[in-house]
Parts: sequence; structure tokens; C-alpha cells
Amino acid sequence: MGFREKIGSNDIAVAGKWLFYFILIGIIAGGGAVVFHYLCGLGMHYFLDLMAGFRPESPAGEHILLPHSQTPLNKWILLILPAIGGLISGWIVYTFAPEAEGHGTDAAIDAYHHKEGLIRGRIPFIKTIASAITLTTGGSGGREGPIAQIGAGFGSFLATKFKLSVRERRIMMAAGIGAGVGSIFRAPLAGALFSAEVLYRDPDFESEVIIPAGISSVVAYCTFCLVFGWGSLFESPDFIFQNPWELGPYLVLAGILVLTAIFYIKVFYGVTDLFRKFAIPNHFKPAIGGLITGIIGFFLPYTLAFGYGIAQQAIFNQVAIPTLIALALGKIFTTSFSIGSGGSGGVFGPSIVIGGAMGGAVGKIFNLLIPSVVATPGSFVIVGMAGFFAAASNTPISTIIFISEMTNSYHLLLPSLLVCSICYLLCQRFTIYEQQVKSRIDSPVHAGEFMMDILQTIKVANLRHLIKEVRCVNEDMGFSEFKKIFSSTKQHYFPVINNNGNFSGIFSSNDIRGIIFTLHIEQLVVMKDIMVSDLIYTTPSEDLNTTLLKLTQKNIDALPVVEEEDPGRLIGLIYRRDIISFYNDHVKKIKDHK
Repeated sequence: MGFREKIGSNDIAVAGKWLFYFILIGIIAGGGAVVFHYLCGLGMHYFLDLMAGFRPESPAGEHILLPHSQTPLNKWILLILPAIGGLISGWIVYTFAPEAEGHGTDAAIDAYHHKEGLIRGRIPFIKTIASAITLTTGGSGGREGPIAQIGAGFGSFLATKFKLSVRERRIMMAAGIGAGVGSIFRAPLAGALFSAEVLYRDPDFESEVIIPAGISSVVAYCTFCLVFGWGSLFESPDFIFQNPWELGPYLVLAGILVLTAIFYIKVFYGVTDLFRKFAIPNHFKPAIGGLITGIIGFFLPYTLAFGYGIAQQAIFNQVAIPTLIALALGKIFTTSFSIGSGGSGGVFGPSIVIGGAMGGAVGKIFNLLIPSVVATPGSFVIVGMAGFFAAASNTPISTIIFISEMTNSYHLLLPSLLVCSICYLLCQRFTIYEQQVKSRIDSPVHAGEFMMDILQTIKVANLRHLIKEVRCVNEDMGFSEFKKIFSSTKQHYFPVINNNGNFSGIFSSNDIRGIIFTLHIEQLVVMKDIMVSDLIYTTPSEDLNTTLLKLTQKNIDALPVVEEEDPGRLIGLIYRRDIISFYNDHVKKIKDHK
């Protein structure tokens, strides 16, 4: 019995138990976000600041944990620092938990669909440490990957500890994803929706996840904000959409974001595949990726680490067009080499920086060309953030809410909806999350449920063309006479009728084995003696799920179909293989029309 059924049982004790579970997941995920944020702050101070003199700006909603040092910028140290971080994180990951490589959200998606929601207990800890080292030594990535795995890992652990079902473990794991992401980005509603939407490529939601993830996400968000303060991650002016002519430039933005997202995905997985082919120990691959990241950062330092600070400046129209374009393209490569080489970090964070930079560049260009239409280029930064990640991740709904909560800018919902919808439609074939399945019908999680749901919608009457008219025998027919019929037919099941022509029984070829090989008995036996009179049958109005269940329970291959109002009138036999074949054809048509 799953969460949905238990909550509906009016059992307050059971509901309280589940509420306790989801609150506990939220507290752990929020606490994990606090710890990871502290680790990142300390790492940025001691590695990038003290060692390299590099102090990237923070978004307005974040405050530095330690005061800046007086160390002057040293680009040569900045060049090798990501390689050192990659070497250390690579050793940690590939020594203790190889599955913690890359971006953690994809691993959580894979666990949901293919691993019964199981995540090894050590994964969140290894992912946290490795990601903190990767990101605070200059590697480009996001914070959501490790935080998602902390929440998901604890949800999985809790469900296993209390011996809950596989379904319940998946729900709790997904609630952990929503709690982790919602807290670290200060977007609790979006975190809950994201955990339900990111599992699929189609605009589909895991509906039973939303409420649990919502509870956990709110608790995690409050836990995080109690430590680091309330408010959104980014600060923005009060942008208001009030000129319909501005939709034209937004359409252009959508096209550019789609091309950029496809380029990002191709580069990311191209680099990933390249490093997988390298015939060197995996431990050293993140160091090579880090070195290439450092080389890019030597010329474009703002493409290293998180990049949220420059995205914040772009919102206030403080960044030049060439810098924005260089940031977007450079961030694509630094993220690909940092994470694609086996480093540890998320891909959502870099995506909003890339999208914001491209949006800002487009907005500033249109502001120069048609200032009366595009008066605030910063609004294009926010819409660009949303559109780019919607294209890259196939999560248009949660992304719109994400960016609105992260920037506290709700007046741009209309252009965000337009751009995200177009980006999603044009980029459906591509995704940064390889482990997404197309839809719920394609997930191993729902394979049995969907077969049952689909079969329940189809009536036996829909298969009337597959109902076989078969030869019936009379109750009083002698067995010796039946042998002549049996020898000339391939029919396996034989309905029996009485003298009034009504259906009264049935037998199969298996039922006559004991008689056909017994001498001198066939002259004494009539078909009424052989038939099964305790009839099990179906009618045209019965659904295929019930019909298939009857076939399975009796372990038979065919079932009599009788008239609705008169069970004595036989229509014919329906075979198990025909039902399954019809189901397969029906599902294929559904998939072909998607």
C-alpha cells in the first residue's frame, strides 16, 4: 500500500508518521544544504581567495562567510588550481564511490527508475566533499547535484531502515531531491515541482511525489534560511511586462537559447564520451579536465566556480555584450571539462548563468536597436535563465517557477512561459539529464500499473473481431463420435451446449487425455461427463484487465464470451494471446502518436 492510499485511510496515526518522515527528510536536506554552503564558503576563501587572489562576486542574496584577503590575483595559480582540485576530488570519488562522479541529479533519476530508489549511504557524503573541492578550486558546476543526493540519499536510507516498500522508498527519495534543490536555491515550490518533473522528458509529472516533496522542501528551505537569512538568491528590479511588441525579441531569444542549449548538451556529452575513452586511470581524469578548465579560466576568470555574481550584475545591466557572450560560451566549456571529465558538481547552476548571459546579450542588442520596445535588458537575463534550462533539461514548468522564486521577479511569468514553452518544444530530443525516460509509460516503475490502466479502458467488445467462433458439441454426444471430430480439427477448447442450444459447459483437449487412451471406456462416456460445468466466462462489456485476470487465475488460454443479457448464448472464445497482441498494438499506437 502506497503513500496515497495510506493518507486516504483516515488513520491519523499513519498520516502523522508520514508527516514525520517528510519533515525529517526536510530537516536533513536543509541541514545538508547549510553544511555544503559553509564548505563552499570556506573553500572559496582558502583556495580561490588566499591562494590565487581570485574573489568572484556573489549574488545579492548571499553574503560572504569570511572577509576577503589582500592576496593579489595570480592567474598562474588560478590556472593549476582546478587541476589540483580535480586530482583530489577524483581520488576521493573513484576510491570510495565511483557512482558519485558527474552531476548528482542524473544519478538520483537513475536510482528512481532503475534501482528501486536505493542510494548507497556513503554517496551523499562523498558527493558533498568531492563537489565542494571541485567547485571551490575553480571548477565550474552547480550546488544542486550534491544537495539533491544528500536529500535523496537520506530519504532512501530512512525508507530502507523502516523496511518500507520500494514504491514508498522512491517517493521518499524524490522528496529528498525536492528538499535539497528547493533549499539551496531558496525556491521551495520549484524544488517540489522539479523533483516530480525532472524524471521525464515529456511534460509529465510524478504526481504522488509532489505533496511529499512540497512538505520536505518547505522544511528544508526554512532550515536553510534560519541560518543564512530569508529572501531570494538574486535581487532584481521590479521588471514588468507591458509591451506586447516585446514578444518579438523574446521569440528571437528563444531561438538563440535553443541553439545554445543544444550546443551545451553536445559539448558536455562529447567531452564526457572523450574522457571515458581515455585509457588512463579514472582517478586522474578530473585533473586533466581541471587543467583545461584552468587554461580557459586563465583568460576568462569569470567562467570559473559558480558565476552567480556576474549573472547578478547582468540583471542590473552592468555587463558588456562581449563579456556576456564570452561568459556563456566559456561557461559551456568549463562546465563540460569540470564535470564531464568525472569531476563532481551540478549542471543547473551553470545553466542559469549561461542562459542569463545569452539573455542579457540579446536584451542589450535589442535595447540598442529598438530601445522603445526593449527598455530593460535585465528582464531578458531572467527570461534567458528560465528558457535555457527549460531547453536543456525538459522541465519547463518547474523552471519558470524556479527562476521566479530565485529572482523574486513574478511579473515576467508571461514572457517566461512563452520562451520556456518554445524552448522545450524545439529541444525535446535533447537533454542534459541522460537518465530521464520519455514518460511514465516508459518507466520501469510504472510498467505494470500502465498495463493495468490501459487494459481497464478497453472492453471485450473492442476485440469482437478477435473473438473466435468455434465448433460446439452437444452434452449427449458420445465420446466415440467426438473422437471423429477431434481428429479432424485443431481446435483446443470445446464449448458444450444442451438440448435447448444453451451454453452449459466447456472442456479442453487436456481434459480428454485420460479417456482417449483408456480402452473400452469411450463407449460409456458422453460429453456432459467430461465438461466443466462451473463456468467462468466474460461478456462484451467487461474490461480486458478483468478478463486477463480470469485467464491467469484459472491458468487457461481461452475464455468463453457470452451475451450480456443471456449467459446461455455463446458468442465465441477470446484467447489470451489475442488480448496481449491487441494490448501491444494499442501501446505502440500511443507511443507513435506522442
